[in-house]
Amino acid sequence: MNAFVTRSDDTDRGADGPIWAFAPNPVVAADVGGVISQLNDAARTLLGSAACGAPLAEAAPAWLHRAHQQQVDDTVSATPVRGPIGGRTFEAHPTRWTAEGVTNIVWWLVEDARQRSAPEALRTERERAEFLTEVSSDLSSLDIDLCLNASVRLAARHLADLAVVVTPKAGCGYSMVFCGPDGRVVSDDLDLEPDQVPGLAEALRGVPPSQPIDPATVPERFFRGRLDDPGLMVVAALPAPRAPAGALVLVRRSGRAAFTAGEEAFARLFAARAGTAMSAARLYAEQSSITEILMRELLPPRTPDLEGVELAAGYWPSEDGERVGGDFYDLYPATGCGQEALVVLGDVCGKGLPAAVLTGKIRNALQVLLPQADDHHHVLSRLNQMMLLNGDPSKFVTLVLASVRRHRERVRVRLTCAGHPAPLVLRADGTVEEVPTVGTLIGVMEEVATDTVPVELAPGETCLLHTDGVTEAKGGPKGNELFGDDRLRQELAQCAGSTPDALVERIQRLVSEWVGDGRHDDMALIAIAPR
Repeated sequence: MNAFVTRSDDTDRGADGPIWAFAPNPVVAADVGGVISQLNDAARTLLGSAACGAPLAEAAPAWLHRAHQQQVDDTVSATPVRGPIGGRTFEAHPTRWTAEGVTNIVWWLVEDARQRSAPEALRTERERAEFLTEVSSDLSSLDIDLCLNASVRLAARHLADLAVVVTPKAGCGYSMVFCGPDGRVVSDDLDLEPDQVPGLAEALRGVPPSQPIDPATVPERFFRGRLDDPGLMVVAALPAPRAPAGALVLVRRSGRAAFTAGEEAFARLFAARAGTAMSAARLYAEQSSITEILMRELLPPRTPDLEGVELAAGYWPSEDGERVGGDFYDLYPATGCGQEALVVLGDVCGKGLPAAVLTGKIRNALQVLLPQADDHHHVLSRLNQMMLLNGDPSKFVTLVLASVRRHRERVRVRLTCAGHPAPLVLRADGTVEEVPTVGTLIGVMEEVATDTVPVELAPGETCLLHTDGVTEAKGGPKGNELFGDDRLRQELAQCAGSTPDALVERIQRLVSEWVGDGRHDDMALIAIAPR
């Protein structure tokens, strides 16, 4: 049986020509010699230069002309062929048509639906890829509020008319973040039980809703008046590694197209990224809060007001952005009239957080030993024993203890160093004296040796305690020269008559200028003077 549909002139013609002349798809007929005999308007539009009497080889693409020649010789097969025309892909289906005794091959051109949808699909995927890139950028903040705001703003702009993120609050209850068509983000508390909003309770537990949601079944106050005519609604969980971060609610106005399966899948992909970002931001906030609480205990104290004594302190951690390190100081006011206040300046081996942790332990131990503070040797010996019990010989500390009290117009200071740089005394005439107190490191040897030296400060005189980070700061013109003990004494001599605050500020500024952008160790300074 001939596979071609062979039509006669009588059955194939309408009132004004062949019946296929009015077909919506392009149709072109050519005789066995390859000359176009008939074509409809759709074919003229598609092929451009095609006309009756023109060679098919000149009007049609080469692939269609070759197929025509093959079909002239093949009277049995009617296999369609496929090829491009004007950037689109068509399937050409052949049939035989006889008109006035002349055999023609009629080509019915049908655009490939898969190819027709490919550009649209490609554009959609490109838009989604650009959107996910924007998501990755905007959700990179570790600030939970910025992360929530970015999530609803992006969702409202690209996925729906109204976006709502519901997240659990610390303790109990839930909070909501809205973004409507106006792009404005608003936060509020959820004043409903989650199970009053279909799908919300499940999403908050990390379970996708089991069925589509009709906004008419949602209490009106849930939308907070942000959308007048909600018509379509999707709820998605915000998954996260530890526990669901919350739920994402997307609402479209009535009249808009329903969420397709692809859009719902894409919304869940967005929700997964947003949930991960929110979880990371929330975890960072929790860790920052814990760190803040711990750091508060490690931060150097404010200088207290001591009767008749003026104190000033300066602290400069080694790492930019750090607030604590291996250098530390503590100030303990006198417990009664005529008693001594205690000033402690120390330098723990190491820097950064590990040194800060050891600093915290030492400060706690000194707090316990405070009742015996009148005996510096006893305090340092007990602290040495505590550190040796730690069992790590690489962890040690240098210390200087200064017991301070006012005596008439002067301030009496008892100074004891344990492996620490010697204190300096600036006299009123600009002379700088080194206090000859020496002692062993704390936490290294079984026994410690100490030497307590008394000093009296007259009005206008200052005692300066410092850590070795000051004198060992490298910088200067060559970038590798130590600030050094001699330079410190010379600069200190220029501060005669200065207040303790001004003296500490000047030394800090000079060392900072000396170091420049170079690295440095922790630095600490304490100045003591009569008030």
